[in-house]
Amino acid sequence: MVWIAANWAGRALVALLFILAGVAKILGPKPFLDHMAQHRVPAFLLPAVIALEIGAGLSVLSGFQARWGALALAGFCVATAFVFHLDLGDKAERTLFLKDLAIGGGLLILAASYGRAAGVAG
Repeated sequence: MVWIAANWAGRALVALLFILAGVAKILGPKPFLDHMAQHRVPAFLLPAVIALEIGAGLSVLSGFQARWGALALAGFCVATAFVFHLDLGDKAERTLFLKDLAIGGGLLILAASYGRAAGVAG
């Protein structure tokens, strides 16, 4: 029973990061579009990013197709690290780079092991 609760709580904590980020992009897209422009990422990708963050986040949260949602978010985190946080000489950017990689790694573990600890089919 404790593992089922831990599984759900862990998925909720990770999922909320992405769901809330997607909602923030809907409510106030300008800073995100500006940041994308600074890194030469086309603005037309923002709706896809929002859909990915919210859709895959809800997938991880609900457990429905969570393995695929976690895998998609893991790829997104790794891509984000290498597109937006490559100024490794800057301590803050280096920390963001490593955090994105760490979150991506955790999501890969979730994708690989989903359902085992909680007895859920994935």
